[in-house]
Amino acid sequence: IDLTEQIASMNDWPFERQADDELTLAVAGTWADYNVSLNWHDDLESLHIACAFDLKVPPTRAIEVYRLLAQINEQLWLGHFDLWAHEGVLLYRHSLMLHGAEPTQKQCEALIQAALESCERYYQAFQFVVWAGRRAEDAMATVLFQTEGQA
Repeated sequence: IDLTEQIASMNDWPFERQADDELTLAVAGTWADYNVSLNWHDDLESLHIACAFDLKVPPTRAIEVYRLLAQINEQLWLGHFDLWAHEGVLLYRHSLMLHGAEPTQKQCEALIQAALESCERYYQAFQFVVWAGRRAEDAMATVLFQTEGQA
């Protein structure tokens, strides 16, 4: 957690240390502001990251969001997205398993970077499904659209 606090300071991200084993960051992204929570779990010897964004899922869109989650999670090499249905909160989660090793700054930076990049990449897909009422397949096609060249 100390390393992640140093990373937050270097990036000028506001943070709050709730306990010795927990740190929360506020990171401004292109599409949303992200609430990044980092927790050290002694029993698992792992650093867990959860990255949430302000996009509440109403019960009427939950089934389509679950379809989207399945499609997105198939694409991810690291971490996964979850829907906490009771609160309607979407978040990205991942853990860095260390088993007795000390984490490096580069590992902590990579953990945070992977979370932020995944949220940035798929935020619009979630937005299309939740706010625009689109189907998961259409939302995925939109965010995976690759442009070529420059305008």
